[in-house]
Amino acid sequence: MDTNHCEEIFELAARHARAQGVPDVEALIGWHTSALTRFANNAIHQNVAERTGWLSLRVLWEGRTARAGTNRLDGESIRRAVEEAIALARVQEPDADLPPLAEPAALTPVERHFADTAAVTPQERARAVADAIAEVRAAGQTAAGIYSTSDSLTAVLNSRGVDARHAETMAQFSVTAMARDSSGWAKATACHHRGLDPVALARTAAGKAAASAAPLELPPGRYTAILEPAAVLDLAGQMFGDFSATAIRDGRSFLAERIGRKVFGENIRILDDVYHALQAGAPFDSEGVPRRKLSLVENGVVREVAYSRQAARLAGVSPTGHGFPVPNEYGEAPMNPVIEGGSTSLEEMIRSTARGILVTRVWYVREVDPSEKILTGMTRDGTFLIEDGRIARGVRNFRFNVSLLEMLSSVEALSPAVRSSGEEAFDMVAPAMKVSAFPFAAVTRF
Repeated sequence: MDTNHCEEIFELAARHARAQGVPDVEALIGWHTSALTRFANNAIHQNVAERTGWLSLRVLWEGRTARAGTNRLDGESIRRAVEEAIALARVQEPDADLPPLAEPAALTPVERHFADTAAVTPQERARAVADAIAEVRAAGQTAAGIYSTSDSLTAVLNSRGVDARHAETMAQFSVTAMARDSSGWAKATACHHRGLDPVALARTAAGKAAASAAPLELPPGRYTAILEPAAVLDLAGQMFGDFSATAIRDGRSFLAERIGRKVFGENIRILDDVYHALQAGAPFDSEGVPRRKLSLVENGVVREVAYSRQAARLAGVSPTGHGFPVPNEYGEAPMNPVIEGGSTSLEEMIRSTARGILVTRVWYVREVDPSEKILTGMTRDGTFLIEDGRIARGVRNFRFNVSLLEMLSSVEALSPAVRSSGEEAFDMVAPAMKVSAFPFAAVTRF
């Protein structure tokens, strides 16, 4: 699909809608090609590729709206999607708070599409995987993971003249190195595949697996914790759906009574910035509204939240360009978080710690108490005891129960921020953190 094809799809859908007396039409059109090489037991065992396109069509009719979609982009399928959306809209109750379709607005494009990344072949991925496996095998360990590349185009068009389009490529490499009684892990993503170094990632994973062999079982308790950026992402990443005007209005956000208040430490500064050099994604939301840079937290004080067009209309403010496809129950959320870092390297954090725990990553993170943002989860793939400023040995993994309000009020040091990847579906820019009195609740058995 090219950009002209997007326009053809929209014009056909709009023509069908007008023929039924519905002039207001909005279309989300997407195309995505992905290819993945998967490996385990030190060998590639799967190579797959997928190409898909979709249309998500919304109509507005007399204060009512509805959406229908299809992944078949022939003329008949588009016509059926239009008819389904109109039929659904006509049985809705009018919504007095529903805004009209968005008007065109100036967009600042970002260059995140690279032809050579889109053209990476299975053979190129296989060579990179083979080199990474060799690194892990040389350490006497077993490697598993993925190397994927993708190429996508997203467009928002409507009958008021909005025409927002964004093309992007993405590469991802993830590797787990497994030893007899320990494991290590590393992962990275980049819009350009040359931004990944699979061998270096494999070396990191293998080094963590070797260093955490014969893990010691420590008693649960509060320890100074050094959280690598992937762990920070999977913990702090749980809260960004709360920076939503709709969530606050609905009483679903822990920020309901905390806007303008200091809830984190003085050294915590968080932005939402789609234009940050380490970020990815489109510079507009699902209605084609330009994304605005938000100062979510300044020196621990909650300052701004995201507003969709409907939430902004209700609040009498301007939308921030963070809305999800309408209609939806969630409203909006920051999609490009940047936790600003400091100047302390990970190595310096370790050297300054008399006794503590180094956490590579966390998983199975779940919310326990939404109002205080208390999370539970487990460490994995590289958890270490720090003694006298050095990594002493690996330790058995812990379960933790931690409040993000407490954690982000107890940060002693921050590393420079990097693009980080973890269990979460999205990546963000985050530093490593040294956190005092982190509560490890129990030792896990795996």
